[in-house]
Amino acid sequence: MKLLVVCQYFYPEQFKVNDICFELVKLGYDVTVLTGLPNYPYGVIPKDYRWFKRRYEDINGVRVIRSCLIGRGQGQIRLALNYVSFAVSSSITALFMKKDFDLVLVYQLSPITMALPALLLKKLTGKPLLLYCQDLWPESIVAAGLKTEGFIYTTLLGLSRYIYKRADKLAISSKLFEKYFKEVIGINGDIQYLPVYAESLFENIEAGGTKGNVINLVFAGNIGEMQSVETIIKAANELKNLDKIIWHIVGDGSDRINCEELATKCGLNNVIFYGQRPIEEMPDFYSMADAFLVTLKANKEISYTLPNKVQSYMATGKPIIGAIDGETRLVIEEAGCGLCCKAEDHIALAGLVRGFAFNTENHSIMGKNARKYYRETFDKKIFMKSLIEFLTIENRVSDYLR
Repeated sequence: MKLLVVCQYFYPEQFKVNDICFELVKLGYDVTVLTGLPNYPYGVIPKDYRWFKRRYEDINGVRVIRSCLIGRGQGQIRLALNYVSFAVSSSITALFMKKDFDLVLVYQLSPITMALPALLLKKLTGKPLLLYCQDLWPESIVAAGLKTEGFIYTTLLGLSRYIYKRADKLAISSKLFEKYFKEVIGINGDIQYLPVYAESLFENIEAGGTKGNVINLVFAGNIGEMQSVETIIKAANELKNLDKIIWHIVGDGSDRINCEELATKCGLNNVIFYGQRPIEEMPDFYSMADAFLVTLKANKEISYTLPNKVQSYMATGKPIIGAIDGETRLVIEEAGCGLCCKAEDHIALAGLVRGFAFNTENHSIMGKNARKYYRETFDKKIFMKSLIEFLTIENRVSDYLR
């Protein structure tokens, strides 16, 4: 099968779509990716990709076609230009690219507009369009401060409905997404639940209970406004007199500087920022962790999201401590692998961490539960089997999502 994947982000940017495409090639699929120029998370396009360099690449057997875009830079205006520039440029590229694929798969992160070239290709070729939703739109930017009663929100909601309803098949990475699609978007057809897996390098990390007198807590991933890492810093401030608790923040993003400044303002010596690290280095941080941290903003629709880091956390067989609502909290509680309080409640988070640090007898049990749940629910073999089922199109593609 010849598959065209449309996603604004691809290698060397670090997203799950990379590994999924590489695995599909191993399984015999002919995969082409229509993507943009790498610039996430720093917002700057590398020199190797400027001035029309490397617009066509072959990466691990995947043919990559890159469209121009404006780097994310800093600030909301540059981010909006980044989104719009890819939608326009990739749609133009779609007009002239070879159209010998059997179907189009949109790996939909933010923004939803990355699906527009796929819609154009569906109209031009009549080929099926499949959409795999990782971020709810427009709710993803509501959490970043967009007001729901304004013109911009209304326009983006209408555009999101238009795109989602024109997919021939729809898959979601979080169970609660289905509630949003039915109640807000107005989709009443079948929606396939397809949670992502962790990279195999996280599955080989030694699990077990806490060792030694120091409790190492690790947050790994994007540090944006939606991730509410500020809640972690405030909780660390509440416990700054406990020398045995060290908070490790690994990652980068639009809110990193604010979090670092807050930690400095509070005079925290128990919080360490490492910045963005290559994925090959991440097992070292995961190995040091006695528990992992996960936070999101207190927003109803954003709480529907299950951050990909949760699967990686669980695969290592370590406990998870979260200030989080919705899907992630449901998963952690169902698995029995950690402790949760309400999103953005730094006082409650500090209380959970304090209790965790001084009651170590359940650490090993929570870790074992995490790995067990991962293997039964998020294992890569389970994912690939479900994905292949999702990619299987009948001779007549229905409009059941409309």
